[in-house]
Amino acid sequence: MNAPRIAFIGGGNMAASLIGGLRAQGVAADAICASDPGDEQRHRISTEHGIQTFANNADALAQAEVVVLAVKPQVMQAVCRDLAGHLQAQQLIVSIAAGISCESLQNWLGPQPRAIVRCMPNTPSLLRQGVSGLYANAQVSAMQKQQAEQLLSAVGLALWLTDEALIDAVTAVSGSGPAYFFLLIEAMTAAGEKLGLPRETAAQLTLQTALGAARMACESDVEAAELRRRVTSPNGTTEAAIKAFQAGGFEALVQQALDAAAQRSAELAVQLGN
Repeated sequence: MNAPRIAFIGGGNMAASLIGGLRAQGVAADAICASDPGDEQRHRISTEHGIQTFANNADALAQAEVVVLAVKPQVMQAVCRDLAGHLQAQQLIVSIAAGISCESLQNWLGPQPRAIVRCMPNTPSLLRQGVSGLYANAQVSAMQKQQAEQLLSAVGLALWLTDEALIDAVTAVSGSGPAYFFLLIEAMTAAGEKLGLPRETAAQLTLQTALGAARMACESDVEAAELRRRVTSPNGTTEAAIKAFQAGGFEALVQQALDAAAQRSAELAVQLGN
């Protein structure tokens, strides 16, 4: 499938990451443009990726088939209302803003029914190692779904959802997920230091172990539970640590944490949509 012409509304880090991923896949610079009010931001993405940039959002829309809304959730309503009169009926709208429902976007973009894909990428997308959950409303065609998937696949894995409400679960698992692993890395590094290791050594051991474990899990043909069993020898050191985790309610705590994140995601959608 030929790459569609794409206009990015907002030129922040996630937009720049998507643009870089598309360019790395061979999408021509003249097929991409972006708008941003900041002179420095426009200069950066124009210089790095060779694309045309605009200070005015409406100016970026003229030839676009796909319009990517990449602005902060707090300003999304104002941006959409300003764009409403400039959009064309056939354009696909892709929102990467957290907490903004398709219904809210439709309301802000005017009475014309819009083809909208809502997605939740995570921060490893900045390294093209991300994962995104995508949901398409009823107006999105099969070709437009392919276009949205191509866009998000430029920075990692793109997974489709059949129910928009599942975006809250995606937010809890992967959107917020990197922070959970960072917290574990912090805790393991601190624990290693308390066991007598130099802090730098504890940090390097923890980081490389995290990287290696993630690669093993991603590249293995068995689930993580089986990999854990394989490295947990009876009465060994790993079993002692695992038992300590489980005695402290590790699994229940993880569930409680993700429930809290999903609930907060749903609450923010209501607040931001008003």
